[in-house]
Amino acid sequence: MAAKPARGAEAPRTIAENRKARHDYFIEEQFEAGLVLEGWEVKSLRDGRANLKEGYAVIRGTEAFLLGANFSPLPSASTHVQPDPVRPRKLLLNRRELNRLIGAVEREGYTLVPLSLYWKGGRAKVAIGLARGKKQHDKRASDRDRDWQRQKQRLLRKDQ
Repeated sequence: MAAKPARGAEAPRTIAENRKARHDYFIEEQFEAGLVLEGWEVKSLRDGRANLKEGYAVIRGTEAFLLGANFSPLPSASTHVQPDPVRPRKLLLNRRELNRLIGAVEREGYTLVPLSLYWKGGRAKVAIGLARGKKQHDKRASDRDRDWQRQKQRLLRKDQ
């Protein structure tokens, strides 16, 4: 009989991804944060009803919050709970990570953007990126580089 894998040993399963963030920002560093969720939010995440495109993270005092992320409720949500799909959700980070983020955002002018939302060990986690905004010419250069890499792969495949 095979041994049961340890808690948290399974590979993370992606719920939602924010592809626009990598287009609009240079991601300097990534952090993994837990989320404080209500019951209906967990159910909607299990159904894959999350959108991070308009989301961003802010630091208020000594706590971090995820704002603008849309977790649309299931139609069969509880009748006694009024779900708010875009409510602020508290991010769970350890003190050292939080102090690093506070310093980077307040002093160095970085932005916190959610990159992806996934399950890890039965718990919902969000990958937060410490990001600096791209200018329009940077976006064009990134698109040009990506297109060249794609073209190069096609040419290599064609030769083989």
